[in-house]
Amino acid sequence: MNEASLLRELVAAAAVVSFIKQNFANKTVESDMYDLLNYPLVLFGLSFLGLWLATRLGASIKKRHLINEDIRKDFDVILATTLTISGLIIGFSFSMSINRYEQRKNFEEAEANAIGTEYVRADLLLPEDAAQVRSLLRQYLDQRLAFYKVRSVVQLRQIDARTAQLENDLWAAVRRSASTQPTPVVALAVAGMNDVLNAQGYTDAAWRNRIPAGAWFLMAAIAVTCQILIGYGARNAKAEGALFRVLPFVVSISFLLIADIDSPRSGIIHVKPQNLLIYADSLRAP
Repeated sequence: MNEASLLRELVAAAAVVSFIKQNFANKTVESDMYDLLNYPLVLFGLSFLGLWLATRLGASIKKRHLINEDIRKDFDVILATTLTISGLIIGFSFSMSINRYEQRKNFEEAEANAIGTEYVRADLLLPEDAAQVRSLLRQYLDQRLAFYKVRSVVQLRQIDARTAQLENDLWAAVRRSASTQPTPVVALAVAGMNDVLNAQGYTDAAWRNRIPAGAWFLMAAIAVTCQILIGYGARNAKAEGALFRVLPFVVSISFLLIADIDSPRSGIIHVKPQNLLIYADSLRAP
C-alpha cells in the first residue's frame, strides 16, 4: 500500500465523519443525544472503517520498518497478549451492558408491582380519596407505559412533566386521608404510594446508568492498537488484504451489540414494559 492510497482512504473516512456530523447537527434534540453511543449502527460503521484503516496503517509502517525475524516470536507474544486483553475488556463491557439491561427489566417489574399494590390499597383510604387515587393511578400507568415506548426527547420531557404532576396529585390525595384519618391501616396506603414514587425514581436512575466513557475509550484504544500490530505483523499485506477486514468486522459487531444493549431508547434491543402492559390490560378488562 503506497502513501497516495492511504491518503485517499483517510480522506474518504474524513468525508464520512463530516457527513455524519452534518446530519446530527440538523437534529432538534438535546446535546447528550448527539453522543455517538446513542447511534449503534453509526458506531458500527465508524468502528469498522477506523479499525480497518488502523490495519492498513500498520502494514504501511511495516514497509518502512521491517520486522527482524530474530524478534518475530517476541512480537507474536505481544500481539497475542494485546488481542487477549482486548477480548477480555470487550467481554467485561458486554457483561456491564447486560447487567444494566437486566436492572432496567427488574425495576420495570418492581414498578408494576408497586402500582398494582397501591391500586388495591386505595380501598383503605377515604371513599372520595380512594376514587381519586384509582383514577390518577390509571393515568399514571399510561404515562409510565409511554416512558418505555417513547424515543423522542421532546416527548420524553412532556411525559416527565406530566408524571411529576401526577405524582404530586397522588401524594396529595393520600396525605389528605392520612391527615383526616391517621390510622395504621391508612399508613399502609401511604407506604404503598411511597413505593410507587420510589420505583419511578429507581427506574429513571437505571435508564441513565450507562457504561462509563472511560471503558469505551479503553476498548477503542486497545482495538486500534491490535489492528496496527496485525497490519505490522502481516507477512504479505497484499495477499492478506481481505483478511484484514475480518477482525475489524467482528470487533465492530461487538461494539454494536454492547452499544445497542446499553442504549435504552435507541437501537433494536429495548426493555419492553411487559408487566405494566399486563396490569394495564387487567384494569381495562370488564
